[in-house]
Amino acid sequence: MAYKGLREFINDLENRGELKRIDAKVNPVLEITEITDRVSKSPDGGKALFFENNGSNFPVLINAMGSYKRICMALGVSDLDEVASDIKQLVLEFSSPKESLIEKLSVLPLLNQLASWMPKVKKGRGKCQEVVLAKPDLSIFPVLQCWPRDGGRFITLPLVHTKDPVTGIRNTGMYRMQIFDDRTTGMHWHKHKVGARHYREYKEAGLKMPVAVALGGDPVYTYTATAPLPDNMDEYMLAGFLRKRKVELVKCLTQDLEVPADADIIIEGYVDPEEALVMEGPFGDHTGYYSLADHYPVFHVTCISHRKDAVYPATIVGVPPQEDAYMAKATERIFITPLQLSVIPELLDMELPFAGVAHNLTIVKIKKDYDGQALKVMNALWGAGQMMLNKVLVVIDDGVDIRDYSSLVKHVLKNFSPGYDTYFSKGPLDVLDHAAANLGYGGKMGIDATLKTGAEEKPDNLKPKDDLEKLEDKFKVFSGIQEVNTALFREGLLIISLNRKDKAYLHDLSEDFFKNNEFDWVKVLFFVDKEVDVNDLAMVTWVSANNIDPLRDCEIVEGGHGKYGHLLIDGTRKRKGIDGFKRDWPNVIISEDKTITKIDELWPSLDLGAFIPSPSLKYKRLVKQGGAEVDE
Repeated sequence: MAYKGLREFINDLENRGELKRIDAKVNPVLEITEITDRVSKSPDGGKALFFENNGSNFPVLINAMGSYKRICMALGVSDLDEVASDIKQLVLEFSSPKESLIEKLSVLPLLNQLASWMPKVKKGRGKCQEVVLAKPDLSIFPVLQCWPRDGGRFITLPLVHTKDPVTGIRNTGMYRMQIFDDRTTGMHWHKHKVGARHYREYKEAGLKMPVAVALGGDPVYTYTATAPLPDNMDEYMLAGFLRKRKVELVKCLTQDLEVPADADIIIEGYVDPEEALVMEGPFGDHTGYYSLADHYPVFHVTCISHRKDAVYPATIVGVPPQEDAYMAKATERIFITPLQLSVIPELLDMELPFAGVAHNLTIVKIKKDYDGQALKVMNALWGAGQMMLNKVLVVIDDGVDIRDYSSLVKHVLKNFSPGYDTYFSKGPLDVLDHAAANLGYGGKMGIDATLKTGAEEKPDNLKPKDDLEKLEDKFKVFSGIQEVNTALFREGLLIISLNRKDKAYLHDLSEDFFKNNEFDWVKVLFFVDKEVDVNDLAMVTWVSANNIDPLRDCEIVEGGHGKYGHLLIDGTRKRKGIDGFKRDWPNVIISEDKTITKIDELWPSLDLGAFIPSPSLKYKRLVKQGGAEVDE
């Protein structure tokens, strides 16, 4: 269904038992985050939270789309694959040959339907302009400071409207906004984003750039602002398609832009490309690490308006899973069909595990018909839109449930030879990838775990000669090894935590490990820091996927067996100035002890059920000395 505003969505959430109202007084600085982090990591994402007593006149809605059920509600479907099916039907209807006049005329109703979903600018003011502030003041809103080492308070769910100065085509993106004072914020758009391209074009033209920020409204707007659409496609066209009703827009009061009439809050202003960039951040980001401070443009507020019953929507990001994981899941399901119908017809399914924080790890399932097809799929995906930012890509064929991670890992280990089926490439990476050799650019790794056909080399699957007890004794001779996960040792995987000194130490350790044939059966040797729990596969995956540049940190090592080879993955933290690594390293995001204690004490008054301990306690040992940036 299409919601007439955020309040209608909130009522629907409450009626379906998906929302908890919290009337205890909670501070937007750190405390809302700590409560939300506990709830969002509950099974199936917990509940949406509505903080009514936060020191402002605007209640805070958070974790609203933080479950599979709630993201489906936001998009008006019972299952995300319904959207993919609608897209497929639409594309096939238009692309199928039309020979007779009757067949051609049959498309007319569909064209009328498409026209009914196009955004429309209406005259007059919208609900979002019921209250206009004579003097704009951002301090009236309960803007969150999410994490203790953040640079300040950040608007985290802004729908940032800009337009191309030449074509006039509108774009809506989601770029965090750090509050600098009552009338200015940062505008954090990465170089790959459309907003950044518009900024460069305004700079070349010598013009000030109009910007309008919407908060709230129909929740579908929030999703479409994150969707990886082509530059020239209006996000409100997608919103209209998803909600099966056109989006009504209204003119801004001080800028030449349009915004949703049913939004809760509108912040109008401009960015001056001639103005010097300012330091913005740090910010606890969706990778689970802080994104470090850097230079970004300043947004100047010229007008603020809002509904009389406005709600302030927010989200937090951090160690997964959080609400953004479910929004990424929607993108995965919605955009699989365009990939299938365009460049990858063999694509059957894809999975972006939460621990891979969207861009670090992707598993795809294909219908394999010929030799080398997995490599073809890798290259196609690395050239497809936002998939260009993917770092590790695993390809399997039919017959495996890619969401059953235990079975999936065993299948991958069984069906690949490290020295033959591991492919390395390089290209664009997410700007937030802190392990990349260079900002936004580094290595990629593909693993072909499909069943081998024809001329492809079949994997050898050796078994360890010794039992587990004897195997554990052998590890004791290697200096620096702290703990070993041997749960999958018979399949050829060892995960080892160690007290790493430098790259030379790792090289010597691997040489010693494979200097004879005792460990020939090992296919993958995973190294992580001593603080990582090697028995927690989600933690190992999350930390390692963040911490590798595959071209630097993944290596094929020949053992005594020769043909087999071994894949070494160095998932340890890299240190600036050591082994040629030149970048600053960010810290892991956790709450501070005093905030955890405060929420522990407050918990009985929150009416959130059984006590949930802070997730930060689990990750506390991963935090290093320093602030947002590690200084050791």
